[in-house]
Amino acid sequence: MDTKYMGLHETHEIHELLMFKNLCLTKATAMGALVQDQQLKDMLNSDVTATKQQVQRLQEFITNRGVQ
Repeated sequence: MDTKYMGLHETHEIHELLMFKNLCLTKATAMGALVQDQQLKDMLNSDVTATKQQVQRLQEFITNRGVQ
């Protein structure tokens, strides 16, 4: 694995974070469909939006790790 600006352990840590955030996204999306309370549904939708952005940013770190 060619890592120009990040160590292998850093790439691994980001990958672990990415997997965790994907799990959070899946769970929040699934629970949002089941929730009856509108305030809780709004909170879950907000979390889904934020988590999608976080996943995208983590993917950019992995994809563009040699570009600066």
